[in-house]
Amino acid sequence: MRVIRVETSSATILLTEAPEPKVKDRQTGEIAKDAVSGETLMKVGVVYIDEGESSLISVAVPESGVTEGLVVGAPVSLPGLIARPWESVFNGQARHGISYRAAAVAPGAFPTGRES
Repeated sequence: MRVIRVETSSATILLTEAPEPKVKDRQTGEIAKDAVSGETLMKVGVVYIDEGESSLISVAVPESGVTEGLVVGAPVSLPGLIARPWESVFNGQARHGISYRAAAVAPGAFPTGRES
């Protein structure tokens, strides 16, 4: 399936939910793992603000990519952020959406050079 790189250089990204293990199966409580490395995947919630529009998104990050010093409400950076469209059938109903993944989540800064 197609992977779309997300340009973040002009965006403000604020942490809305602290990192926690991503649950793969809610019924069993199974934690999601990276298909290649087997590393635990963490989930972080962020608000992505760009060009006057904002979106709340959940981003999967490998556990080793979660850096210290993350504060809810503070800006973060998401190097290597990608979006991947998905679709599936659950209980006979077609569902679709976009999943997000980044190589890391680290404390960031507000973009500079913007006009008010």
